[in-house]
Amino acid sequence: MSRRRRHADEHVNHERWLVSYADFITLLFAFFVVMYSISSINEGKYRVISQALVGVFNDTERSIKPVPIGEERPLTTQPAEPLIKDSENTDAGLGQRPDDPLKTIANDITHAFGDLIASKQLTVRGNELWVEIELNSSLLFGSGDAMPSNAAFEIIDKVAAVLKPFENPIHVEGFTDDLPIRTAQYPTNWELSSARSASIVRMLAMQGVSPGRMASVGYGEFQPVANNATPEGRALNRRVVLVVSRNLEVRRSLTGTGSAHATPDAALKRAGTQTAPPQTQPLVRGNAVNSPSPTL
Repeated sequence: MSRRRRHADEHVNHERWLVSYADFITLLFAFFVVMYSISSINEGKYRVISQALVGVFNDTERSIKPVPIGEERPLTTQPAEPLIKDSENTDAGLGQRPDDPLKTIANDITHAFGDLIASKQLTVRGNELWVEIELNSSLLFGSGDAMPSNAAFEIIDKVAAVLKPFENPIHVEGFTDDLPIRTAQYPTNWELSSARSASIVRMLAMQGVSPGRMASVGYGEFQPVANNATPEGRALNRRVVLVVSRNLEVRRSLTGTGSAHATPDAALKRAGTQTAPPQTQPLVRGNAVNSPSPTL
């Protein structure tokens, strides 16, 4: 009788696997929570997508929206340097007019980025033929990457506000140090420098700068301005330069040689006697405004 009672009390638990399954799900949830907490989200990627969609659906509105020139412009801690010396004006036969767009652009950039100029992360220099806005790559991109950082959008937005009212051609130059990069996306520094300059051009276009004025070019590590043997020198060589030219002929000449070691020689000075072509007129070789000056 007792044997029969013991058999009746025994019960086989067919749901014991749920305990192991619940433990597995808990551990998996904890794993993803830890991975998410240590991950870094690049908001720049989401902003690129957002602004691209806004540009598609509101392109007409963006084109007629007034440009906020002069807003939130901090006082500069460094006075604007003259673009050229008086002796160079005499030699070139060109005088800086009060309404010279290159002079205005240089002054506006200097006033807008006084803090970055003081910290030597941004440099403005130029002459009677072009103005260079040089930015350290660390301000705009992560190491070995061409995806703009969050700070890059704020900087380029302010640069675009200064450049948008003018018609001068712009080309963006990308430079790297001589440390090799071998990734699937960037096999060499050529691809990395080109991708970075193209990113800046795209950001300027998204802020209303006419794409017809712009070009991008990458020089890799082959136009250094400092010694790559030191970390400081390599940091100086990792840079992006926005070159605003007086006209299309100057831009073409600079794009072919690069502005790193270019000087306003006699040929460029002859080309620089022309003014910037109006945006509403086609750039044709027969136009007297855009055709090169005859050689002397």
